[in-house]
Amino acid sequence: MASQSQGIQQLLQAEKQVAEVADARKRNAQRVKQATRRQVQGMQSSQQRNQECNPAHLLSMVCDVRPQVHPNYRITA
Repeated sequence: MASQSQGIQQLLQAEKQVAEVADARKRNAQRVKQATRRQVQGMQSSQQRNQECNPAHLLSMVCDVRPQVHPNYRITA
């Protein structure tokens, strides 16, 4: 009879441990999802900021032309 109650206790402890592991996995999955969401939001906001400033920067580079003679150019007479 004592061995049966020990077996039952062991089974109950094992079930409790399984439940704790399952809860830990759920919490971990939630943390991973939240971190992923934060990263995606950060990338999207960064992309939006870059899209706003890139055309102006490109236009300024294209329109600001300074003609110069290349340093390797040799004048031959």
